[in-house]
Amino acid sequence: MAGWYELSSNDKGKFSFVLKAGNGEVILRSEQYDTKASAENGIKSVQTNSPQEVRYERKDASDGRCYFNLKAGNHQVIGTSQMYKDAAGRDNGIKSVQTNGPSTTVKTA
Repeated sequence: MAGWYELSSNDKGKFSFVLKAGNGEVILRSEQYDTKASAENGIKSVQTNSPQEVRYERKDASDGRCYFNLKAGNHQVIGTSQMYKDAAGRDNGIKSVQTNGPSTTVKTA
């Protein structure tokens, strides 16, 4: 099963999205946006940029865990991964975002 985006709003009227893999696991989380249209543009940016290896910034947290940011062409972060216990897990997460990111399925939470 292919991945999908889940678009939601919080009690303060801010919008965000997550990218889920086919098994329902969250593999990328967005920032909060002021408008639904801005969040939808963020999804379009992930769809465009996720297949490109050069768009991933691999990071190490101070506690030794690993994560990554997906960046747009202008170097702005458009999504952040969960924390992984090692670099191999992080690299598998990147592969999953590369595979699932182009999905055009958007669900409203």
